[in-house]
Amino acid sequence: FFGEGQGVMTGKDGEVATWTGQGIGRAAKSGATSYRGCVYYQTSSEKWLKLNSTAAMFEYEVDADGNTRCQLFEWK
Repeated sequence: FFGEGQGVMTGKDGEVATWTGQGIGRAAKSGATSYRGCVYYQTSSEKWLKLNSTAAMFEYEVDADGNTRCQLFEWK
C-alpha cells in the first residue's frame, strides 16, 4: 500500500501543529497491517517551533483485532 495523510495535533497548553505524512504498508494473511513512513510538521506555536525543522519516521502496526501501535523517531 501507499498512503498520504494530513492532520492537526494540539497540546494541553493550546499548542497547535499540522502534519503531512506519506508511507508504505503491507498486509499479512492474519489480517494485521504494517506501515512505515515519514511525517513533517508545521507550527507557529513557540513551544513547538523545533517541529518545523524535524522529519519524523514512523512505524505503525495494526493487529488482526484492530489494536494499533505507533512509534515516531526523529530523523537526525
